[in-house]
Amino acid sequence: MSNAIDFISAYNTIDSRLRAIYRGKGNLQFSDLVRRCAEFNNTVRKYEDDLLLCARLRNVIVHESKKDRIIAEPCDDLTRLIGHVAELLSMPPRLSVLREKNVTGIDAEATLAEALVRIAQTNYSNLPVYRKDRMIGILNNRRVVRVVGQALERGEDVDVFLQTPCSQILQAEDMNRFYRVLGRSDTVQEAIDAFEDNRKLLAVVVTESGDAGDRIVNLLTSADIPMLIRILEE
Repeated sequence: MSNAIDFISAYNTIDSRLRAIYRGKGNLQFSDLVRRCAEFNNTVRKYEDDLLLCARLRNVIVHESKKDRIIAEPCDDLTRLIGHVAELLSMPPRLSVLREKNVTGIDAEATLAEALVRIAQTNYSNLPVYRKDRMIGILNNRRVVRVVGQALERGEDVDVFLQTPCSQILQAEDMNRFYRVLGRSDTVQEAIDAFEDNRKLLAVVVTESGDAGDRIVNLLTSADIPMLIRILEE
């Protein structure tokens, strides 16, 4: 099989994937799709210049070739490159490739004082709260500082307040505002997108199935973004 045939096949795959990624209206040209997707997709951004070059070469192959003669034959390196990009976009790395973390949590009926000790011991600022092995929320240091400060403002005895069960400190709005739950089968790109879409996001919670109550296998913070980008690049 000629390089040109392999090249066009990979090009068509990329074109299809870009349209699925962009999900925009209108019949955009390939080059426009590349530029727009590069704004939010790390793989496309990395190979943007190469893809724009491929678009020009594709037009020469398709529009200038004769029925019995291909006017331009892509070199081996470029054919391998476009095939690699097509594979990355078609089968992007999943969160399942990440090494599982031993995510420290706490029981729903444990006291706020116990939660503070756990946070100090582990140096984790996001503490999953469980009831019968099911996560019901995440206690973060922002929420803890706020509720303790409010207790002081009300003139409450802090020692007494610190005996409050963690379940009573949780706020449903925190999960919606500061966390995103994904499953092991979701893509690394989706985790990166979650941080880019919500600048207030504290963590991406990775569970077995993507269900918020399922077993947590990873907790990704903004500090993990460089590692996630390296996975896409490699």
